[in-house]
Amino acid sequence: MKPRLFFLLCVSVWINYLDRGMLGVVAPVLQSEMGLSTAQIGVLLSGFFWTYSLMQPLAGWLIDRYDVYRLYTAGFVLWSAAVMAGGLTSGFLTLLATRLILGLGESLAYPAYSRILAADFPEARRGFANSMIDVGTKAGPALGTLLGVFVIAQWGWRPFFFLMGVISLLWLLPWLRAIPARATGTQARRNQGVSLRVLLSRRESWVTFAGLFCFNYAFYFLLTWLPTYLLRERHFSFSAMALFGSLPFCATAVASVVVGLWADAKSKHAPHPGNVRKRFAVIGLSTCCVMLPATAYAPAGIAMGCLVIAFVGIGFFTANVWAITQTLAGPNAAGSWTGWQNAVGNMGGVVAPIATGWMVSSTGLFLSAFLTASFMLFLAACLYGFGLRNVHQVIDP
Repeated sequence: MKPRLFFLLCVSVWINYLDRGMLGVVAPVLQSEMGLSTAQIGVLLSGFFWTYSLMQPLAGWLIDRYDVYRLYTAGFVLWSAAVMAGGLTSGFLTLLATRLILGLGESLAYPAYSRILAADFPEARRGFANSMIDVGTKAGPALGTLLGVFVIAQWGWRPFFFLMGVISLLWLLPWLRAIPARATGTQARRNQGVSLRVLLSRRESWVTFAGLFCFNYAFYFLLTWLPTYLLRERHFSFSAMALFGSLPFCATAVASVVVGLWADAKSKHAPHPGNVRKRFAVIGLSTCCVMLPATAYAPAGIAMGCLVIAFVGIGFFTANVWAITQTLAGPNAAGSWTGWQNAVGNMGGVVAPIATGWMVSSTGLFLSAFLTASFMLFLAACLYGFGLRNVHQVIDP
């Protein structure tokens, strides 16, 4: 893959995760302006994942059979339009509709990333390639928190939506010039893909599906509710929330790149490179599992340190999780496997915001939400640690 094309792909991930996480940034302001309850905010934060998760299998099927670059472009246009439309909403239902459309457009993203990396990068380089993609998933929310706080303070939350929609559409200009004029490489001919029966018959498939669900429950709890937690329970100022809300995501981005390169180096001479990545993933899940309860219990200063360490653990996991999937699936099935894994996995994003809203409404505290997220991470560590044996290609090409 050409460096310029890979660079633009990585930038698009920043935009992707900034767009999906921006509602969490504006939620405290939006809630008071529109008179929404905490439970309604939970539904809005969850709504994105309804269409995002449900459309993943179809997205993966399309990605494995047609031009991945142009399908990704179409999805990007759709979700950018949904972001701009968010600035025009006037109530709960219209805002929910834009979140559903946003999820529909972004459902093509991860199957496309996985298909491109599985086809264009050898196994020994996928740690770095996936970690660069992962940088965008963490740096995007960090940038969104900082940018959102500034724009909201100056002009309000609606211009924040308009600004991000414009930035998203501007990215399309260099992307359309960079993608191949005709399908080449990953799309030189129409691929027949892999049958659904074969994919769903593998035990390894269901281990990765369930493992991602457990991880995503914890991650999307943090992505969607962390700003509100810092403001409401830790009583941070808006500017302090911007700093401490973005710093953990920056820590994950740095950790992901370092660990991706580290895993690549260690896997080059390992008899089972995938097992090296599995160990890194389990270490990261275990670290985050331990640190989240400490974040809830400790005084503010120590709690923020524990939160950063928890997000470093997230970087260990996310630098390797998709490289593991790509190794298990192989290039011909990477899109479909990723689509189904994301479909099941991102149901955690459906459940976590709603469950957190209910727990906080019932107890008035975030403690139970943090403990639930920690338990889900423990389950994910067990699934990857004991459910996967030797990580190697299991789908017959």
